[in-house]
Amino acid sequence: MISKVFLEHPRAVEESYLEHAAFAGKFSFKLFLAAFAALIHAVIPCLFEKTASKMIAQMYDKTKNRGK
Repeated sequence: MISKVFLEHPRAVEESYLEHAAFAGKFSFKLFLAAFAALIHAVIPCLFEKTASKMIAQMYDKTKNRGK
């Protein structure tokens, strides 16, 4: 059970548990930054016009083929 919960997915993307945790943590932080840029854009529309969408597109490009 422990192996399935903590190790099955990281192995599927060819990472150790710690490598996967680091990748997911960085990914989460980048999403936070994108969300913050979108929030600022919501209040001041002339700022960060395409920042969040560009960041998310770049993140998608880095992850779309993981584990295949």
